[in-house]
Amino acid sequence: MRVTAEKKQQTMKPLTAASKLEIYLPAAPEDFRDGPVSRAEFDELRTSPPEWLTALRQHGPHPRGVVARKLNISIAGLARGGVTEALTTAEIDELLAISPEWLVQERKTQAEVRAEAARIRDKGTEPETKSANRPDKRRK
Repeated sequence: MRVTAEKKQQTMKPLTAASKLEIYLPAAPEDFRDGPVSRAEFDELRTSPPEWLTALRQHGPHPRGVVARKLNISIAGLARGGVTEALTTAEIDELLAISPEWLVQERKTQAEVRAEAARIRDKGTEPETKSANRPDKRRK
């Protein structure tokens, strides 16, 4: 007879769970921040989020990655613009409304980066041409 050990329940650190849920950890409830989050708890949070999670996603504060995505710029662009802290949805909307010069420039830069990435991606789908300065490899 084969004896198998009981499987340990998989857990993740609160920071990892917050990152996967795209929430700002310091704004989460204390019971979420204090202990590890099991895979089952995490799946439950994803499938049927509690009121605090829904409110946090709607109103913030949001982590930098979410702020950057909502402003349509990069995280580095946030730093260049002087935004180092998490922002609420209202603060993001205010930035979009006043549209400071740094934000306009960063959005332009992000658009150029995306266009270049698309160009490279499209170029990569073309059939490769053989280099003229290298002989064919002959394998048998």
